[in-house]
Amino acid sequence: MKRGFYIIMAAQFFSSLADQALFMAAIKMLEATSAPAWQAAALAPLFALFYVILAPFLGAFADALPKGRVMLMSNSIKIGGCLLMLVGLHPLLSYGLIVGLGAAAYSPAKYGILTEMLPASQLVKANGWIEGLTIASIILGVLLGGQLVGVNLSAKLLAFDFPFIDTGVDSPAEAAVSLLVLVYLLAAWFNTRIPDTGVEMRPMPKRLITLLPDFWTCNTRLWRDRLGQITLATTTLFWGALGNLKAIVLVWAAAALSYDVTQASALVGVVAVGTAVGALVASLKMKLDRATTVIPLGIGMGLLVLLLNIITNVWIAAPFFVFLGALGGFLVVPMNALLQHRGHNLMGAGRSIAVQNFNEQACILAMGAIYSLSTGLGLSAYGSVTAFGLVVAGFMWLIKRWHANNCIHHRAEVEHLLQIARNDNLHG
Repeated sequence: MKRGFYIIMAAQFFSSLADQALFMAAIKMLEATSAPAWQAAALAPLFALFYVILAPFLGAFADALPKGRVMLMSNSIKIGGCLLMLVGLHPLLSYGLIVGLGAAAYSPAKYGILTEMLPASQLVKANGWIEGLTIASIILGVLLGGQLVGVNLSAKLLAFDFPFIDTGVDSPAEAAVSLLVLVYLLAAWFNTRIPDTGVEMRPMPKRLITLLPDFWTCNTRLWRDRLGQITLATTTLFWGALGNLKAIVLVWAAAALSYDVTQASALVGVVAVGTAVGALVASLKMKLDRATTVIPLGIGMGLLVLLLNIITNVWIAAPFFVFLGALGGFLVVPMNALLQHRGHNLMGAGRSIAVQNFNEQACILAMGAIYSLSTGLGLSAYGSVTAFGLVVAGFMWLIKRWHANNCIHHRAEVEHLLQIARNDNLHG
């Protein structure tokens, strides 16, 4: 792997870590003001809003500038969201919209640069590292955020005082946000070290409105591609589920184990171990042309979630979440690599990732909206777990059937596309 790849990994890890820790701080802020339960449930889907609304423009923007510069600008937006949160802007706006905007702009650049920097033969391995670190940062970020707003660590943070300066930081959540600004600054420093890949830029059109039909064409092209549609459907459902899983687990842990936010975030953190192992094994064992063989793991993940209804002991829950994470890591790495490969060949890296983000974040938005509405109407934690598991298992089964039908009715075309992936994997 090139040195620049490891710099990208470091930048991505710290930026994503801060995103997830900030989520916990935002929840703590809402709790401190006795906000309705639906507002906490709405944080994740609102965070996904700009991924959906601005998808036609963000992919083209990522292709118009060096992607390291785009990532730096995006981190600056996130820092601005943190500062606005500290001066009193509501978390649904400061975190959900402003930090969400920075994350939406960051994503096409962080994934698109992989296809510019690396040959196809290294995409699965690269995705193993990137996805493993991304999912680990999501889980570890929740863990970090939970500890930052906990009694012990927040007391130490609040005890720290600058001489002659009144920072106005008076609560555990504000102390956590202040520290996370430093994490974003560290990610921004890594952004400045990302090398230029030398790929020719594709300038933004003077009339941005023309990007709408272009994006729709790219979206349609990927959904009609025999491999693109299967990989896009799988990753869309996976990230839609993962984007809402942490909120559901927090509620479940409170009901099943009587855990508070800090304890529950620590429990969620163990998923990182399994995810890292699953992603690493996938990066070593899987190839692009065999990526679609992992789809049944998605069905298994959905069915496993149902077991949370009978788990009441943390010593059973911890290894359970490790195993669940391992399945997720092994599932998403090869599927994401194949999707990037197909998208890059069909329309270019930035636009492909923007299409992927649009679909995945729309799924997070839809699932989150349903969960938020259900919570507002009184759905219990166990009801949420049951519905979540059945939805994931059911839709993954439909995707598996869809792929099977493609292989039956379009065997020659699917085999041709897999052969392209196989050849690129050998000669990349």
